[in-house]
Amino acid sequence: MQTTADLAIPETSVTTSATVPAPGQADHLSQRFVAWVRAAAPYIHAFRGKTFVLGFGGEVAAGELAQTLAYDCNLLAALGVRLVLVHGARPQIEAELARRGLMPRYHKGLRVTDAAALECVKAAMAVTRIEVEALLSQGLPNTPMAGSFMRVTGGNFVTAKPVGVVDGVDYGFTGTVRKVIAEEIAADLDQQNVVLMSPLGVSPAGEIFNMSMEAVAEAVAIALKAEKLIYLCDAPGLLDSKGGLIEAITADDAEAKLKTGEGMTEDLDLYLPCAIRAVRQGVGRAHLIDRDKDGGLLLEFFTPQGVGTVLTRDPLFRLREATIEDVGALGSVIAPMEADGTLVRRSRERLEEEIERFTVVEYDGVLVGCAALYPFIDERAAEMACVAVVPQHRRAGLGEMLLRRMERRARALGVERLFVLTTRTADWFRERGFREAPPEDLPRQKREMYDVSRRSKVFMKTL
Repeated sequence: MQTTADLAIPETSVTTSATVPAPGQADHLSQRFVAWVRAAAPYIHAFRGKTFVLGFGGEVAAGELAQTLAYDCNLLAALGVRLVLVHGARPQIEAELARRGLMPRYHKGLRVTDAAALECVKAAMAVTRIEVEALLSQGLPNTPMAGSFMRVTGGNFVTAKPVGVVDGVDYGFTGTVRKVIAEEIAADLDQQNVVLMSPLGVSPAGEIFNMSMEAVAEAVAIALKAEKLIYLCDAPGLLDSKGGLIEAITADDAEAKLKTGEGMTEDLDLYLPCAIRAVRQGVGRAHLIDRDKDGGLLLEFFTPQGVGTVLTRDPLFRLREATIEDVGALGSVIAPMEADGTLVRRSRERLEEEIERFTVVEYDGVLVGCAALYPFIDERAAEMACVAVVPQHRRAGLGEMLLRRMERRARALGVERLFVLTTRTADWFRERGFREAPPEDLPRQKREMYDVSRRSKVFMKTL
């Protein structure tokens, strides 16, 4: 799957001989571009009309990628995504405190806001909001926002209440969310506006409270029943013990990881609890994306592999038995492996006839793997065949999941021996308890169909 970073698109129609790609290269680039657009199309259809809540800190608002983030938000809105942006301003507040000779105070990661600090908060929030709104409003020629007009709105959509005194510490004008007026936000979104929110709230008594960006984003996402809650953070996402990116994790597993503290950063400590609560309270997905990744939003949502960590209430991968509606997607999954000779070719007609033999695995509703079971009941044997997983998910343990499902299906049929024929994956099956066997050990009917020219190796496992 290609990403936007792989595509070479000239900025203007004027080029020089040094920048014009060779004919063969131009054809290759064109093919890659077409492939990327086609692969992104299902996501474009899926996200149209859905609500995304994006939370980002003041580091992002003042960073080098702020402008490109605005471009990407504009693109999401143009594609029909209902977008709510919640900005923070922590570094801007720190700078304002320093300018006035005041010291910042924190307790358990939350700012203690006295009357003097509140004035700094209001000043920094106002400036940051205006700057973000300006970035979102550009429609200059020769930019990705040329000819567009993004309507940015805001309002008193959140009422607040004081945090109060915790562990003997009076938080002063630091507040938490009392209520989100979701119907008013939804009304703005219905008018195709982008809603920009600052983490300030007013109490019914008219007091102003400083709230954390991540808590406001969480509360808004829950109130709107958003499809996605996204945080731009100081890490690529959640990392495993080897430093590798965890692409997907359930809320329960994320909570266990949070308790260990392994691999946590300042942002993750703040954002991860909000993400966990959000998906448990009805938000479809929560995403943690590197704030320094140019185009991170587009790569996360319009490529199959994404670039960050997605949190869900339930596992994203789902095994189920195939239906006739899966034939087209199934053919797409196995086609590359048929083309390189790993799998025997199957016609669409054959797939339709044998569809009940297949188990498929979905990732977020998209078919990404399959396997089929062909029983030979008279000899208490069964063949596991047509095992395929798309490349971007081959390290996710889907082969193991499919093997366990095939073994359960075989046992339910009274099968005692499970066998496979393979030309390239002998080690994988050997590592999972299969032993090599001669073709003569195959069931009689399968032995008569054995293609000597392919020289497939036979591996068997006793169930």
